[in-house]
Amino acid sequence: MRVSRSLTIKQMATVSAVAMVTISIFIVIQLFHFVQQRRIDYAQQMENIAHTVRQPLSEAVLKGDIPQAEHILNTLKPAGILSRADVVLPNAFQALHADFVPDKPVPLFVARLFELPVQITLPLYSVERTGLPKPIAYLVLQADSSRVYQFLLSTLSTMITTYLLLALILSVAVSWCINRLIVHPLRNLSRDLLELPPQAILTHKLDLPHNHRDDEIGMLIRSYNRNQQVLESIHDEMSRMTTHFAVTDLPNRALFLALLDQHISHRHSHQSWGLMVIRIETLQEANGVLSDEQRDTLMLTLVEKIRSTVDDHTLLAQMGTSDFALLMKRAHNPFRAMRLARNLMIRINQPVNLHQLQLRPNASIGLALHDDSLVSASEQLDRATSAMMSARHQGKNQVLFFDPALTERAQKRLTQEHDILQGLQDDQFALYLQPQINMETGELAGAEALLRMRMPDGSYGLSEEFIASAEEIGVISAIGRWVFEEACRILAGWQKQGINIPLSVNISAVQLRDASMVTHLQGLLERHRIAPGNFVLEITETAQIGDAEQAIQLLRSLQQTGVAVALDDFGMGYSNLNYLHQFKALPVNKLKMDRSFVAALPDDDTMVRIVAAIADIIHLDVIAEGVETEEQRDWLLARGITIGQGYLYAEALPLPIFNQRWLSRWSHPE
Repeated sequence: MRVSRSLTIKQMATVSAVAMVTISIFIVIQLFHFVQQRRIDYAQQMENIAHTVRQPLSEAVLKGDIPQAEHILNTLKPAGILSRADVVLPNAFQALHADFVPDKPVPLFVARLFELPVQITLPLYSVERTGLPKPIAYLVLQADSSRVYQFLLSTLSTMITTYLLLALILSVAVSWCINRLIVHPLRNLSRDLLELPPQAILTHKLDLPHNHRDDEIGMLIRSYNRNQQVLESIHDEMSRMTTHFAVTDLPNRALFLALLDQHISHRHSHQSWGLMVIRIETLQEANGVLSDEQRDTLMLTLVEKIRSTVDDHTLLAQMGTSDFALLMKRAHNPFRAMRLARNLMIRINQPVNLHQLQLRPNASIGLALHDDSLVSASEQLDRATSAMMSARHQGKNQVLFFDPALTERAQKRLTQEHDILQGLQDDQFALYLQPQINMETGELAGAEALLRMRMPDGSYGLSEEFIASAEEIGVISAIGRWVFEEACRILAGWQKQGINIPLSVNISAVQLRDASMVTHLQGLLERHRIAPGNFVLEITETAQIGDAEQAIQLLRSLQQTGVAVALDDFGMGYSNLNYLHQFKALPVNKLKMDRSFVAALPDDDTMVRIVAAIADIIHLDVIAEGVETEEQRDWLLARGITIGQGYLYAEALPLPIFNQRWLSRWSHPE
């Protein structure tokens, strides 16, 4: 096995990068310091030069002797560092000027950065000064900027060369030290583990290097050796107990705890899980009653029942002669855990025939969901065992959580699941239809199917939390299939009468994650011969779809069968340009404006105009929900929205009343 990128290369690149950044910062700071020092030196030299000619120049200026003053200025030329000298009167008028060297170009950014050129101003006074005389003129000397620029270049090149060499030496030195102290030991450890024969894996120990007894590498080796020792002890214990659990070939308690501890330490923070402990009372009661062969057959039969009930993500282990434990990686909430426990209880309670002896096994089940505050696998297992013991005290075939409140909540969910599934079988559900009206002509443009359930008083209704509860307990797919079948039956009945209007059906986000939904709906549409465009799926914009790509793929596959898609509650969810772009590629031809926007009319029509504009741009029809007044209707029509749905026209009606009120005018085919 070869590495694609060695640690040596990584560490050298890191050290070199850090050294380069540090040295670059140091060069900039030091360069500014050197240039500033050179500016100060030039200023001091020019002041000394100015003082040597100050008195004679003052006399010449006072007398107005211009040739003499120019001669004095020209005597400054041999100084070498000056580029020009000026005599300026107090009113800023330049009286005299002398250039000593031709100006050489200096980059503008360098001049601005280092404040070039350097110049000084020295006042010239009368020879006979009394009191506080005012200067008669000013001597202005300017240094040669090209000299500073040349100094800057030479200094910069010297510093870069020197410090780059220093960075190279530093990188090599540090990398060599790290390579000797870290990379080589790790490479040797990897080589030892790679060349380890399979038969020596369980008892293998790493040697502790002398120079790494008190550092991180020593800690790594000691941890590895300690883990090897634990695995060896587990293996020894399994070997001692092999004869005890040889019949079931299941992990024992020690191995189960080790695997559970590994699962706890490696699981992601968002993953949940639970534990289940099952005590099969019949296995305890069979001691001394059944022969060894009969007892082994009974145990194998019960283990096979448990295995056939759980999925591949559940780990099954045997804790003792009659106790079993399950690590539930998917049944991680109270309802799912309780449903799995109930299914297991039903399977375990089924009669078992043992050589003309019929038994009906009994069991007690304890459940414990994961708790982030617990870091010990044994403590979590103890909780599930404690719940199992509490279940035993309550009688036969009981299921309890470690937390009693979870037991009550899970049992309530199980009751809801049973009531819903039983209600589907007993025709306790119905589809109510609410018309969608062309508000310009008053004609029927379509209908929306709304789910209703028979209440104890005989009326039909649906609680606000019904859909959310159905999704949580896992029966929403069964409800959705029933709704699809009933909607197709209604459409088929209309088509036989020559009536072709679209019927909208709401679809849950859970159904969008179910690939079998497509084939089921396609089969219904083909069997009932539903005309293309008559079956409309309504997707709520705020639904947590999850894998959007999968949902889009499912909806696209329905396009071939003529299913249209409407986006419900538009404007209340995650509308953005990318979102609209994705749905624009689908058979989405309708947007349903949220009823809250319509309710704000006519006082606030901002959102109505925005939705209408978006629909017009991407060429989609708009259906306004919650139209309750004529004023709202007229306002929507003025904004180009013609299809409305709400109490202004009708509430959701049972199918017979809807057909009588809205479809009676339709002509029947001959």
